[in-house]
Amino acid sequence: MSDIRNFTLNFGPAHPAAHGVLRLVLEMDGEVIERADPHVGLLHRGTEKLAESKPYNQSIGYMDRLDYVSMMCNEHAYVRAIEKLMGIEAPVRAQYIRTMFDEITRILNHLMWIGAHGLDVGAMTMFLYAFREREDLMDAYEAVSGARMHATYYRPGGVYRDLPDSMPQYEETPWKNAKTVKQLNESRSGSLLDFLEDFTQRFPSCVDEYETLLTDNRIWKQRLVDIGIVDPEKAKQLGFSGPMIRGSGIAWDLRKKQPYAVYDKVDFDIPVGTNGDSYDRYLVRIEEMRQSNRIIKQCIDWLRVNPGAVMLEDSPVAPPRRADMKSGMESLIKHFKVVTEGYTLPAGEVYSAVEHPKGEFGCYLVSDGSNKPYRLKIRAPGFVHLSAMDEMVRGHMLSDVVTIIGTQDIVFGEVDR
Repeated sequence: MSDIRNFTLNFGPAHPAAHGVLRLVLEMDGEVIERADPHVGLLHRGTEKLAESKPYNQSIGYMDRLDYVSMMCNEHAYVRAIEKLMGIEAPVRAQYIRTMFDEITRILNHLMWIGAHGLDVGAMTMFLYAFREREDLMDAYEAVSGARMHATYYRPGGVYRDLPDSMPQYEETPWKNAKTVKQLNESRSGSLLDFLEDFTQRFPSCVDEYETLLTDNRIWKQRLVDIGIVDPEKAKQLGFSGPMIRGSGIAWDLRKKQPYAVYDKVDFDIPVGTNGDSYDRYLVRIEEMRQSNRIIKQCIDWLRVNPGAVMLEDSPVAPPRRADMKSGMESLIKHFKVVTEGYTLPAGEVYSAVEHPKGEFGCYLVSDGSNKPYRLKIRAPGFVHLSAMDEMVRGHMLSDVVTIIGTQDIVFGEVDR
């Protein structure tokens, strides 16, 4: 009989299932994990420190790059922190737009997660299905902000601009004939709201397709059921939030418990799990996509019949309208000052948190009365969940590490900050 001895194994950072640049140092007893030590910081780009050297309005774009699949939700926490400290509130139409785009972002995040998680445990088709719907929602991002990912669309006092009345159209190419282009442009003939309404009508059947592929799939269940179980008490002790804590059976959701934007005016349910395993967390996120679709529908209905301002007028945080800036010297000066110097916040401190697709994403902002933050601390859900890696993988097999990284839905921009 040959001796089996404990050995240390490096997992990542170039592992295809590491979801970024995760390096795990695993202490193994044969194939079983005895200890896992996550090494973070390989992507560190100093977002919190960079924000201290820039005016408040120039750091919104950094938020997009933290969790680069949940862009507008990151912006929302930062922008709300500024608004709270200044004692201002965005117009109600801007609040509805923010709520709608938060939920679009939640679906975008969960589609990326289900595609990557499926791929990690061997379900390749899932990745292709999920990206089909992601493309439509990325087009919605592009329509309002001009960028497909790093939107910088939310601003203190509202949003960058109102929803567009038209969508970009596909054109004929050597690879797309007139018939194909006509089919592709059918849902794009109206406004952004028409395009999103068309999406919300067909999205539930897309989620049904994902469930057909995975929910009762024998291999999927063998890989996820009873893997990475976290009981409710332990989930609270580890500081879990979002689908991680809801998968353990605790109905904690900031959109219900500490409502912001217009979440107290829309109707939706909080899905919770029963066993606290990876399979429950999968089911929670699937149901969250359906609930987000429900919220988007309600926002579309409200936005259709309630025109109005999307940015505070005559506020120190808002640059003048472009037409005024082109024709009036005072407006030109104000525009120049807002863009280059930004605005000052009263001295004080504030914490603002949103129900990000991955959990509680918060910004703790300390102001010394100048036009830059004295200190910015970001509470990233991915960092907290990764801290529980040792707790979750101990006693599992090496192949289960991949499943548990996937079920945590971590992105390293926010983990390493």
